[in-house]
Amino acid sequence: MRFNAALPGGVIIGGVKFMFTHEDVWRAIDLLARKKGLSTSALARRAGLDATSFNKSKRITPKGRPRWPSSESLAKVLDCTNTPLEDFTALMTSNGRTRPRTRVPLIGLARAGAGGYFDDGGFPAGSGWDDIDCPGVMDENAYALKITGDSMEPVYRQGDIIVVSPNSEVRRGDRIVVRLRDGEVMAKILARRTARFLELASFNPDHPPRTEPLKNILWTARILWASQ
Repeated sequence: MRFNAALPGGVIIGGVKFMFTHEDVWRAIDLLARKKGLSTSALARRAGLDATSFNKSKRITPKGRPRWPSSESLAKVLDCTNTPLEDFTALMTSNGRTRPRTRVPLIGLARAGAGGYFDDGGFPAGSGWDDIDCPGVMDENAYALKITGDSMEPVYRQGDIIVVSPNSEVRRGDRIVVRLRDGEVMAKILARRTARFLELASFNPDHPPRTEPLKNILWTARILWASQ
């Protein structure tokens, strides 16, 4: 299986979108080189690339913007090191020493607002969960939500499944799931965080941004990937 694209905010692999950051992808390349007993320069040469392709200086543009490795480069690295896709995604979410999960709990997004499925920290609890295959997920508390309705189009559509990580650090620009204390659950983009509120951008242009006081938010969880 090959990487179809490498884009800011995630990569599309075999039709599944994995929500990883620029730092996650480059960390995985560094860890993979280390596991194979190579420097990043040697890894690049083995993959048939310029020896400087993975240098630290190449990861940021002259204007200070993140530079992502190309899909072709990533595919060559996986091929030349005989690295399964699941192993590489595991390196993107941990230090590479934790055994990745293969299945996670699944519940409908609409039901996520009901009581009994999560604790106050946003971790799965209770019963009534199904399971789905999800190789390479390192968060032992990760779970999947099935999208209902059209409020998140065109990014997420009815029937799409998103996998979220309550243990992952949430940063500006991340796609996240938010649960309010009144039970409302929504998927948004974290536009800004202050000491008093979260500013949440909507995926659907028909839905305006929202500003929610922190006191109204029960928990947030970062979206790792989505099946689309």
